[in-house]
Amino acid sequence: MSLRNIAIIAHVDHGKTTLVDQLFRQSGTFRDNQRVEERAMDSNDLEKERGITILAKCTSVEWGEGADATRINIVDTPGHADFGGEVERILSMVDGVILLVDAAEGPMPQTKFVLGKALRLGLRPIVLINKVDRSDARAHQVHDEVFDLFSALEANDEQLDFPTLFASARQGWAATSLEGEQKDMEPLFDLLVKHVPPPKIDSDPAFRMLVTTLESDPFLGRILTGRIQSGTVKPNTILKALSRDGKELEQTRITKVLAFRGLERQALDSAEAGDIVAVAGLKIATVADTIGDMTLETPLPGQPVDPPTLAMTFSVNDSPLAGKEGDKVTTRMIRGRLMREGEGNVAIRVSDTENADSYEVAGRGELQLGVLIETMRREGFELAVGRPRVLFQTDPQTGQRLEPIEEVVIDVDDAYTGTVVEQISLRKGELQDMRPSGAGKTRLVFYAPSRGLIGYHGEFLTDTRGTGVMNRIFHEYGPYRGPISGRRNGALIANAEGVSVAYAMWNLEDRGPMFIDPGVPVYQGMLIGEHSRGNDLEVNVLKGKQLTNIRAAGKDEAVRLTPPRKMSLEQAIAYIEDDELVEVTPKSIRLRKRFLNPEDRKRAKKQAAAAAE
Repeated sequence: MSLRNIAIIAHVDHGKTTLVDQLFRQSGTFRDNQRVEERAMDSNDLEKERGITILAKCTSVEWGEGADATRINIVDTPGHADFGGEVERILSMVDGVILLVDAAEGPMPQTKFVLGKALRLGLRPIVLINKVDRSDARAHQVHDEVFDLFSALEANDEQLDFPTLFASARQGWAATSLEGEQKDMEPLFDLLVKHVPPPKIDSDPAFRMLVTTLESDPFLGRILTGRIQSGTVKPNTILKALSRDGKELEQTRITKVLAFRGLERQALDSAEAGDIVAVAGLKIATVADTIGDMTLETPLPGQPVDPPTLAMTFSVNDSPLAGKEGDKVTTRMIRGRLMREGEGNVAIRVSDTENADSYEVAGRGELQLGVLIETMRREGFELAVGRPRVLFQTDPQTGQRLEPIEEVVIDVDDAYTGTVVEQISLRKGELQDMRPSGAGKTRLVFYAPSRGLIGYHGEFLTDTRGTGVMNRIFHEYGPYRGPISGRRNGALIANAEGVSVAYAMWNLEDRGPMFIDPGVPVYQGMLIGEHSRGNDLEVNVLKGKQLTNIRAAGKDEAVRLTPPRKMSLEQAIAYIEDDELVEVTPKSIRLRKRFLNPEDRKRAKKQAAAAAE
């Protein structure tokens, strides 16, 4: 049986996982009467809730019969720029890619990012223009835009001569032209077999494999996935692991060799070169390391991964309410969990800080770090996280400070373009391009510093009445663009520990919007609302109404409270200032000051002012 290894790459929400669903259905992986969930590849709870792919996943389908049968290994990749590290790793495992482009939106920032990576590796993409059944589809225009993108990314003649299919993954058909027969995915399967080359296999009989992803299983332990470069592997073989710089890490017996067959992983008696497999039994080897038999001397070359641009401080929760909702609260547990994450996820870097109870976690963006925090709180962790900050670099030639600049692509109704341009220019963004994108919308392209964009997404949705779409991707490290003003309003801070009272909150309504409901536990130094002015204000939310046994002549006013402003985890992280923290527990998200005591806060402020002088 011949083999093909392909990856499906695209911008977020262009239909990668839906396409894999259809390939499953039409290749006969599922029984006719089998009940299958939509987006079957999104196995994680967070993926299902948010409707996005977070982790790259492998699967395989069979196409053809008898001597013509071909096994196609497919890797589904995430579309969000924050999870770009997943895409960079897995491209070294495949021999071809399907580039998916939305027939209405056209090429987006992430399309450009993943395509650039694929072209650099010498892969020849198949272009699939998806969602041609949309009312606002402009398939031929998008096809021309994709060609322009290929030439802008300096594709060679072979790569520029890419085959194109038009498809609707949801309806389950692909065709070579828009006027063609809209029946099934057969044209795509046939093109895959014809256009994608079989895996290149080294003539060396010795077993070699580069590890590209890592996960842990409660029964099998650490599972390492990669493509076999040469030789064959069987269970119970003793293997050797080398790091990227050629240092021997371990020698151990592997317990299982697993292959991806549909949605299941099957144990194999042996696996051959070219196939994508997972092996269990190794204790130390991790992503980008090489495993092979005992003759292994030199490691296989791995792909360099773009550096992280954003960092946050994760520390032990030391609030008065600590330990009441979560069961994993100690420094040791938090450290162990972060180290495990840093091991499996190459785009995340964990480092120690001066404080023994806190760690610095660097990643690609707020969403990636937000997903990590959300996963940890669901596992029962309690922690306090600080404000995200960008990672600066220094130019070795000039000694100038450089900061990460992002390319921001915004699709917005014509009426709101002025507001968006004004807001981003306040954040030191520079407008690069502005053109109508049809249906009364305008496409704006900016180069803006990452610092200015932290926390802007919520404001952007308010400015555009929820109709705007914003996409960001790392562009380059550029010269420092000067100070950017932060949050304009101060906070309302609780001055004592207890339970919030509706009467007290009702009296505080004119001070600003609240973040909490009545009847919730509060403590000194906790943020309970936003002050309508620029300074912080300490307030008492515990004060009840003084009742007597004398009847009042007038009727009591009913306490009617304005509903509080509830923040999601990402919104809370984006909202806080440098002197504030977000307390994250399995049940609650609270905002608090770094120093709970007002005297400590004054002292810290004086010290900061003295240091600035």
